[in-house]
Amino acid sequence: MAKPASHPPLAERLRPKNLGEVIGQQHLLGEGLPLRIAFESGEPHSCILWGPPGVGKTTIARLMASSFNAHFITISAVLGGVKDIREAVEQATVWQGQGEGHGKRTIVFVDEVHRFNKSQQDAFLPHVESGLFTFIGATTENPSFEVNSALLSRAAVYVLQPLTEVDLKQIVARALDEHALAAIESIAEAAVDRLVAYADGDARRLLNTLESLSVAARAEKITNVSDAWLLKVLGERLRRYDKGGEQFYDTISALHKSVRGSDPDAALYWFMRMLDGGAEPRYLARRLIRMASEDIGLADPRALRMALDAAEVYERLGSPEGELALAQCVVYLAVAPKSNAVYKAFNEAKAFIKKDGTRPVPLHLRNAPTQLMKQLDYGKNYRYAHDEADGFAAGENYLPDGMPPPGFYRPVNRGLEIRIADKLNELKARNQQKNG
Repeated sequence: MAKPASHPPLAERLRPKNLGEVIGQQHLLGEGLPLRIAFESGEPHSCILWGPPGVGKTTIARLMASSFNAHFITISAVLGGVKDIREAVEQATVWQGQGEGHGKRTIVFVDEVHRFNKSQQDAFLPHVESGLFTFIGATTENPSFEVNSALLSRAAVYVLQPLTEVDLKQIVARALDEHALAAIESIAEAAVDRLVAYADGDARRLLNTLESLSVAARAEKITNVSDAWLLKVLGERLRRYDKGGEQFYDTISALHKSVRGSDPDAALYWFMRMLDGGAEPRYLARRLIRMASEDIGLADPRALRMALDAAEVYERLGSPEGELALAQCVVYLAVAPKSNAVYKAFNEAKAFIKKDGTRPVPLHLRNAPTQLMKQLDYGKNYRYAHDEADGFAAGENYLPDGMPPPGFYRPVNRGLEIRIADKLNELKARNQQKNG
C-alpha cells in the first residue's frame, strides 16, 4: 500500500471529517432528508451518487464508511478492472468473517462507475445481493444510460447538485480560518467573487486554484490577495471566463445573435470561445434549446428536436465527445429558417392576460361530466371537430364571448410557416363563409 503523502493536497486537507462539516447538498443531507436518514439509521445501503465533478461524491462515501465503522475500499473505474473487483471481494470476505476484523462491514466505493463495462458491473451483483459489501458508485453521467439496470435496481440513486456561490464562499472562508493557504491572511471580496465564478460549482477546482494561489503568495510574500494580484498570477486561467461578469454575458449574446443572424461560422466561433473559456456545456445546451424556440420556432420545428437531442447526447457522452453534438446543433440552428412568430405571440398573449379581465369560459366549451352540468347547458351545442368536414368546425368560436380575435400568432413568410400561414388563411376564409 502506498504511504500517505507527507503534504496532502489542499482538497484532501479540507475534506470534511464529519457530516456537520459538509458544505452543500442540503437537499439530501438536511434534517429528515434521504441521505441524512441513511446516516442516522446506522444501516448502510448500496447507492449511486450522481453529480458533476467536485460536489462531494467521494466525501459522502468516505463519511458513510466512517459513520458505519466500515472497511472502505476504493476502486477507480478509469484505472481498475476485474482484478481490482476480485481483490475487493477477497478483502471484504476477510473483514466479514476472519481475524481482527471479524464482522466488520465493508463499503466498496467505485469512482466513475460508468467507465466499467457491463461485465465488470455485473461482477458486483452477487456480492451486493449476498450483503458481502455495500456498493457505492459515483458518476458524472446519467445512471439510467451508464449503469446496468440490474445494478441500478439494487441501489438508490442520489442526485448531487453543483455547489452554489454561497457554498463556495464558505469553502474559501474555511480555508482562511484554518490557515490552510500558507501566508495568505485575507482575499479581497472581488477576488473571491472571481475565484467562485471560475470554480463554477466545483469545489475541487476552487481548492486546486486556491492551492496554486498559496504557492505564488508564499513565493512573493503576499499576505493579502487583491483582485489585481489574483489576475496577475492566475490571469490566463481566470480572465478568459468570468461566469458572473460582463464578458460571459457579452459572449453568450454574440452566440445568440450569430445564430439569429444565420451565420454558422460566427456562431461556431462564439460557441468555441465559450467552451475554451470554461463555460459549462449543459448551460450552452439549455441556451440552444431556447434559441430553437425563440428564433426558429415553427419555421423549422425540427430545430427544437435537434437541440433536445444534442443536450441528451451530451448527457450520455460528456466532454469532449458530447460537445460535437452541441456544435452540430449550433450550425443547424444558424442555417435554419428563422421565425420569432411564436415568441412574439407568447409575449403578446402574456401581456394581454395581465391587463385583461377574467373572462368566463363560454357554455359550449365547458366540460359536462355530471347531469347537473348538462342541465345548466354546459357543453351544449359544442361541435366535435372530428365529425365535421376535413376535421374542422367552420364558424365555431373558441374565444370568450364578446372577445375579438386577438391575432397573437402571425406566421412569417419563411420555412414551414409559409404552409402554416396558407392553412390559417384557408380556415379563416371558411369561418367567414360560414358566418356570412
